[in-house]
Amino acid sequence: MSHDAADLAQDVLALDGVSVRIDGRAILDAIDLRFARGTLTALVGPNGAGKSTLLAVASGDLVPAAGRVRLSGAELRDWKARPLARERSVLPQDHAVRFGFSVREVVAMGRLPHAPDPDADGRIVDAALTSADVMHFEGRDVQTLSGGEASRTAFARVLAQTTPVVFLDEPTAALDLQHQESVLRIARGLADDGACVIVVLHDLNLAAGHADRIVMLQDGRVAADGSPREVLTRATIERVYAQPVLVLEHPTRGVPLVVSDDPRADD
Repeated sequence: MSHDAADLAQDVLALDGVSVRIDGRAILDAIDLRFARGTLTALVGPNGAGKSTLLAVASGDLVPAAGRVRLSGAELRDWKARPLARERSVLPQDHAVRFGFSVREVVAMGRLPHAPDPDADGRIVDAALTSADVMHFEGRDVQTLSGGEASRTAFARVLAQTTPVVFLDEPTAALDLQHQESVLRIARGLADDGACVIVVLHDLNLAAGHADRIVMLQDGRVAADGSPREVLTRATIERVYAQPVLVLEHPTRGVPLVVSDDPRADD
């Protein structure tokens, strides 16, 4: 994407020529992307397109084979662990906790990178528990939670970390319809309050309903990048996903609504 000087001033995250190779195969291939404050970007694409790998590189959890990543103007590799944890938070796909912590204790771990302030920390943790709808079982052992409950607990920890950059890898995968919408509304609110939020999603309609921008990946490259209306076209989706679709207008949200079509209909 092209940017003028004002745009560049807003960029909090930049990936330049980022490539990742595993067993000789390009998982990411020369990715150039910029991400701005106050935006929610959805990373979408078929299985194996490179979405989670891109998120891992951008968050500092994976070192690319080539290229560089800059966070808030500094090379990502130069960040120390504690300041980095105050700058960006990460919700990974695998958020299982294998020790007997309570839900509140896990959420409170989000405050560890910050200087201790018991009163403020307590208020922030309470707000995170409430927002993620886990306050009513705050005392439970996390090892006894369902998949959806564990996912919401991990999301609450991210909220408690209060960082200006937020990475969410498939945060809605284990959630019911109500909580899918709730998590994306909260993520949207973080962006509206000035955060840079980057979320991996499989549901194109969730992406359309909440994201300012969609980056669609295919085979480790950017296949499309723009607003939901620019990216979620029938031609682009069918080319990338190899699945017939209809793209309609959502009756209340005014965004694209993607519906799978039946390939047998043309037989």
